[in-house]
Amino acid sequence: MHDETQTTAPQALAQAAGAALLAQGFAHLRAPRMRALLEAAGATDWEGFAASWNDLGLDAYMADGGRYRRRRFACFAASPAGIRRKPHQPHYQSRDYNPLNGGVERWFEPVTEAIAAHPVMRAVLAACHGLFDRLTPPAARPDSWHVEVHQFRIEARPGEAGRPTPEGMHRDGVDWVLVLLVRRENVVRGETAIHDLQRRPLGSFTLAEPMDAALVDDNRCYHGVTPVLPLDPARPAHRDVLVVTFRRG
Repeated sequence: MHDETQTTAPQALAQAAGAALLAQGFAHLRAPRMRALLEAAGATDWEGFAASWNDLGLDAYMADGGRYRRRRFACFAASPAGIRRKPHQPHYQSRDYNPLNGGVERWFEPVTEAIAAHPVMRAVLAACHGLFDRLTPPAARPDSWHVEVHQFRIEARPGEAGRPTPEGMHRDGVDWVLVLLVRRENVVRGETAIHDLQRRPLGSFTLAEPMDAALVDDNRCYHGVTPVLPLDPARPAHRDVLVVTFRRG
């Protein structure tokens, strides 16, 4: 998808992202465009938001035995009335969608109240709701969306790659997905690939700058990310992302 780095009116940016999602099942928004969308929705204090990735718990459910993923998790309800946080609950995926880690209830540390209420988080959820709700046919549009939010840190060490999608090319079993890059620190690779339902490549790109984003129609596309490796083996290396999913019901 052609994507200039110059920003335009937020409404036009949202319309362009929506057109890409309808046409090809995904959209790649570079940071200036995503920043304009989020700031229009009220985002402030990006640095404070990003700093919260330094306080994530270890993901102890990795069936591959890896200890390279840290995360926090939260659920919300999104409706025309607004965004409401739900009581903390487990994350569950069937093995149909996640053959590596699916089939069990996974209880992760919750997103902190401060970050759940942070202006960036609220802007992300509001912008996603506005876009995804509009793109959903009225007959299929729910009164309230089930929203899941994941803070991920994928760590890379000498001799041990970090795997953002250890399950490989996959769908999440939802309707819409946002992947928002928060930070890349001393890592290489981490290319995002999008495939259609016949697993034919549709596109690929690397989320490289904070606020680079990928939007995916999960009913139409598979997505995956290549492992990340440390650029300088003597320094800490990680890739931080926010993943937001919207599901009907």
